[in-house]
Amino acid sequence: MGSIVTVIVGIVCILIGISNRKGNISLLHSYHREHVAEEDRLPFGKLVGLGMIIIGIGLILMGGFSYVAATLQEGIYSIIGTVVFVVSLVIGLGITFYAIKKYNKGIF
Repeated sequence: MGSIVTVIVGIVCILIGISNRKGNISLLHSYHREHVAEEDRLPFGKLVGLGMIIIGIGLILMGGFSYVAATLQEGIYSIIGTVVFVVSLVIGLGITFYAIKKYNKGIF
């Protein structure tokens, strides 16, 4: 059951990322929306969206590996899934923080 929830959350992250990449940054914190220049909204949204999509893919892969681990009773697949997710999280957050720093002139 947990792997299904993980996959669903991953799909939601990907959908939000796609929305952000199209320039819709309304789901981001108001501070980040207010401090990004109008002409920078699309490039900012594209980078933040890419970060979200990468995180979503990592969640889906983690859910898949968790399902395989539960089915085969092999814990190694859970470890692989966790490592894949952590790597995707680090890359996705790195891209997002880069975008915030570049277009928002700082994280806070």
